[in-house]
Amino acid sequence: MTIFQELKRRNVIRVGALYLVAAWLLLQLTDVLSSLLPVPEWTGSLVFLLLAIGFLPVMLFAWVYEMTPEGLKREADIDRSKSITSSTGHKINTVIIVLLVLAISGLVADRLIPEASVVTEATETAPEVAATDDTSIAVLPFADLSADKDQQYFTDGLSEELLNLLVRVNGLRVASRTSSFAYRDSTLGVPNISKALNVGHVLEGSVRKDGDRIRITAQLIEAGTDSHLWSENFDRELVDIFAIQDEIANAIVGALAGQLNLGSDKAVTVEAATDNLDAYEMYLAGRELYLSRIDLGESIRLLQAAVELDPNFARAWEGLAAAEIIGDAWLVADGIDHLALAEEAANRALVLNPDLSMPMAVLAILAQLRDKDVVASLELYEDAIARDPKNTTAWLWKGILFDIAGFMDEAIEAFQQCLAIDPGYLNCKQIMAKSYLSKGDIETALRFHNETLEHVFHSTSHAFIPTYVRTGHRLLAVHIADAKLGHDNAPVIEWIRAIENPDGDNSAGYARLKDWERRTDTGLDLHSIYNVFLTFKDYDELVAGDGTRWLSWLPEAEEFRASPQFKQFIVDSGIFEFWQSYGFPPQCRPIGDDNFAC
Repeated sequence: MTIFQELKRRNVIRVGALYLVAAWLLLQLTDVLSSLLPVPEWTGSLVFLLLAIGFLPVMLFAWVYEMTPEGLKREADIDRSKSITSSTGHKINTVIIVLLVLAISGLVADRLIPEASVVTEATETAPEVAATDDTSIAVLPFADLSADKDQQYFTDGLSEELLNLLVRVNGLRVASRTSSFAYRDSTLGVPNISKALNVGHVLEGSVRKDGDRIRITAQLIEAGTDSHLWSENFDRELVDIFAIQDEIANAIVGALAGQLNLGSDKAVTVEAATDNLDAYEMYLAGRELYLSRIDLGESIRLLQAAVELDPNFARAWEGLAAAEIIGDAWLVADGIDHLALAEEAANRALVLNPDLSMPMAVLAILAQLRDKDVVASLELYEDAIARDPKNTTAWLWKGILFDIAGFMDEAIEAFQQCLAIDPGYLNCKQIMAKSYLSKGDIETALRFHNETLEHVFHSTSHAFIPTYVRTGHRLLAVHIADAKLGHDNAPVIEWIRAIENPDGDNSAGYARLKDWERRTDTGLDLHSIYNVFLTFKDYDELVAGDGTRWLSWLPEAEEFRASPQFKQFIVDSGIFEFWQSYGFPPQCRPIGDDNFAC
């Protein structure tokens, strides 16, 4: 009898096959359990090693021993005429077949079922993780390569002008200025930036300005492959910057047209805003200061100089109107009637270009703040948005109007429209967070507000100070209050303690705050965190400033809303007349024809 026949007779081969099939199943089971249990990553390797080591001993055991009706016995001690190896072999075959069926079933499940579930999961979660939009572009701020590095305002202005030109191309989505410019001097690289902005293409470049000559380098990059679709240098005499913008914008559109199926009729036409290059440069510099809020007074001076150089420069009048209307709140100490100047500039801009949107938004603020005509203000905002649906500032100011009037759902809808256009518009996000706070949705309010604080943004952040104290974030509340008051040793802790002890005697703490306000020479006062007056229930002081319209609907203002000071504010501000025309907010109701309760 050959060795193979003897191995077969003793069922060694069958035992080996059974061991291999069982080992494979055990490895599959280990793989599954390892993903469910907190076991080391090397668990599967250890099981495989042990099974490999055990193979030879099992084979030797099958050769030496035989299963009998009386149990295991050494093969050498068994009379071959009484051996039942044949019967044992059939049983082993049955077990092998069963295990093979299980193995094949497991293989099918591994190859087919998980694949189907992944497809289902991807389909269900697709809306949450949007794929990169190929028909989209972000314009990054061009680098200033001028010798003195003093032309950043000009390069930023050129980048924004190109962005605004590309916005006009139907079928092409353009990331907002705020979102794109956040990546100035970023080291992330185009693929990561494009992923963050969810765009398929990125335009970047540089500007070198030397006297009357300018060199612009622009390159269009496909985000997915990080490859250049188009790149060109423009060396020109700086006599017609608008012709240069026209040339660059159309070159970009031409490079994108074939790839994105934009069509060949997507030419961009650039209309010269002014024939005076000095006026244009002042406009760009003034507008940049206005957008950044770095020096609003200097912004107004530059824009005024621009319109003096070219009185027919409509966009400079538009920019001046926007800067003056903001200056009413930012430059209160200069004694200038910024509202009157804003109105003059807005009307002049509309005479020169009746289709402009921003001057209508400025007139809307004037109707609300100066004329106390909230009905007319809302109509002007809607007119501004109809002229330019992407005017994020108009959406912001419209949302503020609804927030002040007590209509939180309408306010949030306007802020959401603002953020849909420009996700990086932090003012829209922070004031929307305050609307959620006034609505009573504390969780959502804090989520959005915390996102703005990550950028050290403090527009209405002080409105959240009582909420942060009540939710256990006392130190954060102290820091926000201190930041709003300029770090001038303001005893803001007295306010925090009063929030924590609303039913106690807080008069000494309030006196200390008022004494600091009297002694400080920073130009700041407690109206910088005007809801401090809510805590100390000084409603006369509250309505004397601008704070009432910002915090009337906060949770801690419930007692104030029952006060005569609140009612007087609602009537004097034109909000009550607005309610009579538009309808009352959910938290208020009319009482007769000339009274109400909230």
